[in-house]
Amino acid sequence: MPVTLDWLGCATFRLTIDDLVLFLDAYIDRVPLAPPVGLSAAEVDRADYVLVGHAHFDHVAGAETIAVNTGARVIGSNETARVLREAGVPEAQLLPSQGGERHRLADGVTVQVFPGLHSCIWVGGSHDPGEVVLGHYGLCEDERWDPNAPRADGGDRGPDPDPAAVQQMQDHRASTIGSDRDGGALTYLIETPYGSVFFHDTSGGWTGVLQDLRPDFAIVAMAGRGNVDGEPIQGSSAQFVGRIASLLRPPRLTLAHHDDWMPPFTRDMTNADALAPVRRELARMAPRSELVELPYRSGYVIFE
Repeated sequence: MPVTLDWLGCATFRLTIDDLVLFLDAYIDRVPLAPPVGLSAAEVDRADYVLVGHAHFDHVAGAETIAVNTGARVIGSNETARVLREAGVPEAQLLPSQGGERHRLADGVTVQVFPGLHSCIWVGGSHDPGEVVLGHYGLCEDERWDPNAPRADGGDRGPDPDPAAVQQMQDHRASTIGSDRDGGALTYLIETPYGSVFFHDTSGGWTGVLQDLRPDFAIVAMAGRGNVDGEPIQGSSAQFVGRIASLLRPPRLTLAHHDDWMPPFTRDMTNADALAPVRRELARMAPRSELVELPYRSGYVIFE
């Protein structure tokens, strides 16, 4: 049987390996302004595991519904486990991890958990994947989170948000599980008899970890300001993707944490070439890595 991948918006994917069904993140039920993906968390009737990258709402929300309805076990950080425990997921279904673990998912299928990094949310990025953003390098934590500190140098912040959209998001957050803390971002290497799949759901990583991985297919997050070894990338989000691809060197990769309702607006129908900066950076930094652009629920075949 083929190994298939369905993108379900934001950084959420369904990975099917023979009879094994994995969800990578679980954020399917989004704000009303987001285009529907054709599936809700309550409609998921098959799942064996959910791998959650970090505990923010736009990654962990939905995992409680999928876990309770299907009996799926959830791998995630201790903060993710706390959020799900409080949402009613039985303790026996939770596999708290912090990096260094290797879980058996089925005969011949395992997942290695590695420590990751969240994107640099204290400084922000750009709505434009190709725009270079500089500054905020070498700061201590008190300087990073100082409310009076200036934001990054440069960066297209995009248009002022629509008040109705802001209200939608506030209402959505009030009714959706998730933590204000990321809980320690995790990355995953899923190993199968057909090949390996790398997944991370936020734009950060430790180069010393990533350079030793050689996935056959990679899911690389692209949102906000990339975090490389604890510092904001001095460049664009497209350059961050190129840097990660140059470390992993996957034959094929696809993007996560982008959409047509949240920045970067890489599926904006008014800009058919929104991913051109990413393709340019891949050609420069990882010329042997093919960018796979996925629509929702495409059933893309990773391995035959």
